[in-house]
Amino acid sequence: MNKFATVLVLASICLAGVSAQCPRIVTRAQWGARAASTAQLPIRPAPWVVMHHTAGAACTTDAACAQQMRNIQSFHMDGNGWADIGYNFLVGENGAAYEGRGWGRQGAHAPGYNDRSVGMGVMGTFTNAIPNAAARTAARNLITCGVSLGHIASNYWLIGHRQAVATACPGNAFFNEIRTWPRFNPNV
Repeated sequence: MNKFATVLVLASICLAGVSAQCPRIVTRAQWGARAASTAQLPIRPAPWVVMHHTAGAACTTDAACAQQMRNIQSFHMDGNGWADIGYNFLVGENGAAYEGRGWGRQGAHAPGYNDRSVGMGVMGTFTNAIPNAAARTAARNLITCGVSLGHIASNYWLIGHRQAVATACPGNAFFNEIRTWPRFNPNV
């Protein structure tokens, strides 16, 4: 086998390993995002992951989740006056991750952490119940994916939004769930 073929085989093996750790990611174009301009994340890889819930409707289908993303983006841009949707990614209960601002972009989701974190959340309200297994798996895999791709530091810390600012987010039930996840930091 020549050197070029060997490099191609090794590259495909590496990419297969990374994609196996990543959930299905629905791009901005695929969910119908509006054009936006956001700043690059100044501290990379991000040393923090901040977990949220949207405190709105949950979604279990691609169409419903895409609509929720558009609704949230409109609320953030038109209602809050932000440059874009505040989160880097959101996850639906269909098990897919939806690109918000995306990797390497500064979010508008957690004051004091926006310039040093990846903001992730699950669409829905999780005060009394946790997200379904598909959403929880996708969220954990998205963190692993971010570490594998070099967007999240391997020694990152995970916190709930309520640890950054006075809020009920990510809901009592979901907060108690993420407290059991790897790299959760109770002492922020």
